[in-house]
Amino acid sequence: MKLERCSGILAHPTSFPSQYGMGDLGSGTYQFVDFLQKSNQKLWQILPFGPTSFGDSPYQSFSTFAGNHYLISPDILVGEKYLEPAELLDRPYFDTWSVDYGRVIPYKMGLFKKAFEAFKESGTPEQKAQFEAFAAENQKWLEDYSLFVAAKNYFIEERRNTFEPVEFKEFKEANSKSLTEDQAKDFYYGAVWITWPEELALRTPEGLGRWREKLGDEIYYAKFLQYEFFREWKLVKDYANKAGVSIIGDIPIFVAMDSSDVWANQKLFQLDKKGHPLAVAGVPPDYFSETGQLWGNPLYDWDANAKENYDWWTDRVGLTLKLVDILRIDHFRGFAAYWSVPYGEPTAVNGEWIKGPGNAFFEALSKNLKKDVSELPIIAEDLGLMTPEVIALRDSTGLPGMKILQFAWAGDNTDDYLPHNYTTTNSVVYTGTHDNDTTFGWYASATEAERDYFRKYMNVSGNNAAWDLIRLAYSSVAAYAVIPVQDLMNLGTEHRMNTPGKAVGNWQFRYASDMLKDEIASGLRYFCEVFRR
Repeated sequence: MKLERCSGILAHPTSFPSQYGMGDLGSGTYQFVDFLQKSNQKLWQILPFGPTSFGDSPYQSFSTFAGNHYLISPDILVGEKYLEPAELLDRPYFDTWSVDYGRVIPYKMGLFKKAFEAFKESGTPEQKAQFEAFAAENQKWLEDYSLFVAAKNYFIEERRNTFEPVEFKEFKEANSKSLTEDQAKDFYYGAVWITWPEELALRTPEGLGRWREKLGDEIYYAKFLQYEFFREWKLVKDYANKAGVSIIGDIPIFVAMDSSDVWANQKLFQLDKKGHPLAVAGVPPDYFSETGQLWGNPLYDWDANAKENYDWWTDRVGLTLKLVDILRIDHFRGFAAYWSVPYGEPTAVNGEWIKGPGNAFFEALSKNLKKDVSELPIIAEDLGLMTPEVIALRDSTGLPGMKILQFAWAGDNTDDYLPHNYTTTNSVVYTGTHDNDTTFGWYASATEAERDYFRKYMNVSGNNAAWDLIRLAYSSVAAYAVIPVQDLMNLGTEHRMNTPGKAVGNWQFRYASDMLKDEIASGLRYFCEVFRR
C-alpha cells in the first residue's frame, strides 16, 4: 500500500453527539466528516463495529461480520417512514459525556422493534427489494448470525426468572474446573452458546432446521437490523469518500468465544468436542498490567484454517475492506506467535508463546484477494513485545506499523518511539490509541523524569502537552499521523476510551456537539500546511 503523507482523527461513532444516548450514524457522524474536511484531514479511524456483547467492548463482539445495530439512527428510521416523529419525543435522560449502555440499549431496541414491525407491514416494494438483495448477498454469514442472535435472545428470556434449574446445575458441575460459580451463572443466564441444547450448540442439521423454524420472526428481525445498519453505513462511507476522507477500520485478530463466528466454525478453533475452549488468548505481563491481559478469546486451530486455504479469514478481511478503505489488524504479533493460556486460569501469567501461521497466512490472503501483500490496504498493529521474529514478519509483508508517542519518554534517546529514530515513512504515528490515557491525562500522571525529557525534547513548558504531541506527530516522517479526538479537545483521563484490565466503565466516551471548534480545525489545517500533510 502506497501511503500518501496525510493526517486524520481517531473517533468511534459511539462518541458522536446524539439525542439518543450514544453516537449513531445520523447527523453527528455527518458533522464529524464535515469537520474532517474543514480541517484538511484525509483519514478517519474507527474501532471495530461489530455488535458488542457484555462489557460493551468493540473487541468482543457477537460477530466479526455483522455491524453494531445500536449505531442505527432513530432519525433516519423516521426518514424511512418506519417511525413517527412523535415516537422519538418520549426518551429517557441521557448523559452528554458518557454512554450508559444499560439505559441506551433497551430504549433503542424498543424503537427498532417498532421500526421492524412497520417495515414488515408497510415497507415499500423498493425497501423490501433492497432488503432481499442484502440478505442474498450476505447469506454466507448472515444466516448463522441471525439464528445465533435469535437463539441467544430466546434462551435469555426463557431463563430470566428461573432459579438454578437442573440444566444450570448440570452445566455448573460439568464446568467446575474452568468456571467459578458466578462465571457459570453469567454463561447460563447470558445464554452463551455452549449452554444451549446440544442439537443447536453442536449444529446438527435437524437441530438447525428445527430452531430456524421455531425462531423465524426473530431471525427476520436480526436480518432487518443488519440490513439497516449496512444501508446507513454505506451512506456515511460514500459521504466521507466524496469529502476526500478515507476510513481506517479495525478488526481484532481474535474473535469472542460467545459469537456466531466460533459457533458456526467450531472446527477452525481450539475447542473440545462440546465446544469448550482448550486454551484462550491474552498477553503476558506488560506496560498495561502486572498479571498480563486475559482476553479469554478461543485460539485458532491454524492447521485447520490452512487446510481450508484460510477462506474464513479471506471472507472476513474481504467484507471489511468493502466497508472501509484501509484496515488495521489488531495484535499483528499473534501471526508470528501468540500467548496461549490454559482455559480456566484466573490470569494470563501462566501462558506460553506458540508459533503462529507466519508468512503462510499472508501469502494465502494475498492469493485469495488477488493482490500482493504489500499492496493490501492493511496496517499492522505491531505494539507490545516485538521480537526479531515479529519484526521480520512485519517487514517481509511490507505492511506499515504503528508508533505511539506516549511510549517514547521512559527510556533514553535511542527509544524506537522517538521520531528521530524512525527509519521509514511506512508507518502510522499516534499520540495515543484507544487503549492509552488521553495525552493530557498521560502527562499529568507521568514521572517527573518523563515530563522533564518531554519538555527538553520539545523545547516547551509542558502546559499544552496534548497539542505539543500533536505537532510532533505531524512533523514526523511517518506517512500517516492519527490523533484521538480527545487530544484535540485537550481532555483529561476521565474521558479516555479504554483502560486495559479494567472490567467496567470502558467504551463510554462521548463529546458534545459544540466541542469540535473552528479553532481546532484551524490548528490542524496550519499543521497540515507546515508539515506537508
